[in-house]
Amino acid sequence: MQNQKRVVIDYVSPTINNGEFAIRRVVNEIININAHVLVDGHDVIAASVRYKHKNERKWREQRMQLIHNDEWTASFITEKQGIYDYKVEGWVDHALNWQHGIGRKIDDDQHVSSELLEGLNYLKAIVDKVNEDDKKYCLHLQNLFSNTGLYIEAIAEAVGSRLHQIFYNYPDKKWVNSSQEFEVYVDRLKARFSTWYEFFPRSASNKKGVHGTFKDCENLLPRVANMGFDTLYFPPVHPIGEVNRKGKNNTTESLKDDVGSTWGIGSKIGGHKDIHPDLGSINDFKSLVKKAKGLGIEIAMDYALQAAPDHPWVIDHPDWFKWRPDGTVQYAENPPKKYQDILPIYFENEDYKCLWNECLEILLFWIDCGINIFRVDNPHTKPFYFWNWIISEVKKVNPDVLFLAEAFTQPKVMQQLAKQGFTQSYTYFTWRNSKQELIEYVEELTKSGQQEFMRPNFWPNTPDINPFHLQGANESKHIQRYVLAATLSSSVGIYGPVFEYMLSEALPGKEEYLNSEKFQICDYNWTLKNGLTLMIQKINETRKSQKALQQTNNIKFCHVENDQLIAYYKWDDSRSNELLIIVNLDSNNTQQGTVQLPLHELGIYDGQSIQLHDLIPDNTYTWSQEWNFVELQPETPFHIFKIIK
Repeated sequence: MQNQKRVVIDYVSPTINNGEFAIRRVVNEIININAHVLVDGHDVIAASVRYKHKNERKWREQRMQLIHNDEWTASFITEKQGIYDYKVEGWVDHALNWQHGIGRKIDDDQHVSSELLEGLNYLKAIVDKVNEDDKKYCLHLQNLFSNTGLYIEAIAEAVGSRLHQIFYNYPDKKWVNSSQEFEVYVDRLKARFSTWYEFFPRSASNKKGVHGTFKDCENLLPRVANMGFDTLYFPPVHPIGEVNRKGKNNTTESLKDDVGSTWGIGSKIGGHKDIHPDLGSINDFKSLVKKAKGLGIEIAMDYALQAAPDHPWVIDHPDWFKWRPDGTVQYAENPPKKYQDILPIYFENEDYKCLWNECLEILLFWIDCGINIFRVDNPHTKPFYFWNWIISEVKKVNPDVLFLAEAFTQPKVMQQLAKQGFTQSYTYFTWRNSKQELIEYVEELTKSGQQEFMRPNFWPNTPDINPFHLQGANESKHIQRYVLAATLSSSVGIYGPVFEYMLSEALPGKEEYLNSEKFQICDYNWTLKNGLTLMIQKINETRKSQKALQQTNNIKFCHVENDQLIAYYKWDDSRSNELLIIVNLDSNNTQQGTVQLPLHELGIYDGQSIQLHDLIPDNTYTWSQEWNFVELQPETPFHIFKIIK
């Protein structure tokens, strides 16, 4: 079939898998759209980005600007949550092509009476589209172009800026070509900027050896808020299975008083829609959620699709499990770890529609209780398309709901989960310790295309992971790891109070905690404060006040002549907030070096003075050179400089 369209649109970005998945943004975030737009010959062409929210009928338009070499760009702002459609349009702008052509002939002293008459057609095409003032002007030009006695005035107006602007504002898009439509999913700000704290509710009591309750958790909310956390994540709060219950330190035989792993969900008491009776009632839980909200804290629940052997599902829905010839179900494994107290869900069963609906009902139940954030346990062991479906269904009901993927697995699997809909993801930051490792990993997350869909959440530790570099580590090391996590990524979390109390005793040769809280109640002095709790509070306050720390992708690493010092420049989209962060990676010794300022990005010249306001502690310095000396001691192993130009 013949096609009269001449403009070619190619390489539209950002997109994911050529539009298979939506890119991700938050409310009031800028999307920079780029495309190759070209045409045969030398005609003047134009392009625009068309976009609209799914709930809107009319497309909005933002004209694109030519950068160079047929590459065009434009931006628009995501004003509200939900899905936006966007596409690129391109067309030959015959009116501007005429104006460009007549201008070249006039410059060449050619007589252009015929060309002026040709211009009448372009004026007539738009005269009824323009406003009243421009209409009068267009009618005047029609008279002017057809009157040979006014030739000098006519050619001056023909190449004038006012006519150019009118043609630009009211293009005749004959034979316009359009790219395919792409989508962007827009979340609330917390999808990009969040500060997580995790503790086990059953360890919340201030009485030794006593099982904690939701009422005890309420007493700890001010502590969490004062430290600057806005998200409080609880491991599973459901009834715990009694069959094959794990003992302390993951032993396969439990004693009478052993409480078991909170991830061994389900017993004769109930399953995923029930509360462990020792924690309190569902009303107690709702009260906790409400009081946390009053302090600016959202409760995040654990969503773990697995079952203890005595979960009600095993009797009511035996098809949801894969039974072996001997009448047993293979328990979950993640070699070398074995989970005898957990049965994996068999997603390839014939009753999968019922299973999927029940999984959705679990989420909707807790959403109805006030929960809008879920940390999802081991999502990489369930089908990708299941997650796409269930997250989409939840978002239809409540677009505020966020999902954090706990998927410490292969990079492409983690990326696929993000593409399918997960809001945030745990990352490999937990193990990235050296300067080279940190730079390479952050560059991968922010410069490889992953920035369009992967929102990293940096955790220095988790109940599952006690990294070797924190085992027996001093306060300086803990400060270093938290400031790195909190300034490299806009979402950060810690498992406490283990982290801030520096309780890092490990199983020999393993990255696991000795006397792991996963299998027992722990007793803590919840009133204890130390230098680390104070430093975490100050860092979190800084994150809230500095917009450059509320996003991850705007980052540039700066050269510093010392492998034990890492430096990076961060900024917000408007560059109204610019920071320089420098961290000492040596937790035992003072380190010195010279840092190269990113002069080009800062828009300054070498020798031009800038002020650096050190936010922790409150000091101000003046730098007037490209290279500047720094020294960081282990006691305060970082600078967070606010740049004042």
